[in-house]
Amino acid sequence: MPQLPISLAAFAIAAFINLWLAIRCGKARIEAKAMHGDGGHPMLLKRMRAQANFVEYTPFALLLVLGLELSDHSGWPLAATAGIFLLGRVSHGLGMDADVAGPLRQAGMAMTMLPLLALAIVALLASIGVI
Repeated sequence: MPQLPISLAAFAIAAFINLWLAIRCGKARIEAKAMHGDGGHPMLLKRMRAQANFVEYTPFALLLVLGLELSDHSGWPLAATAGIFLLGRVSHGLGMDADVAGPLRQAGMAMTMLPLLALAIVALLASIGVI
């Protein structure tokens, strides 16, 4: 049975990031006294979108990491790509608090999109036996 250290670490770190984003939402929800939805409070909406955005992108990246590791395409490049992706998700989450798309949010999206694209390309090439 494969050990899958990169996938396991990436899944665990992603779970911690999701919990952190959820706690930030909860704190904003308590401050806004909004039990459902965003209650018209901009900060709560931003934090809700940051967590939702995390949930929208992360499963694809993690599944690609898992698939590549299962198909013997692991090693430091896969670990680094997963790490950059996860750092990007933290950066984006922090950057979403701002009223404009500042450097944290922009870096976060770049660190999300580029690794996701790289993972998809490598997975496709692996699936057709090119690598």
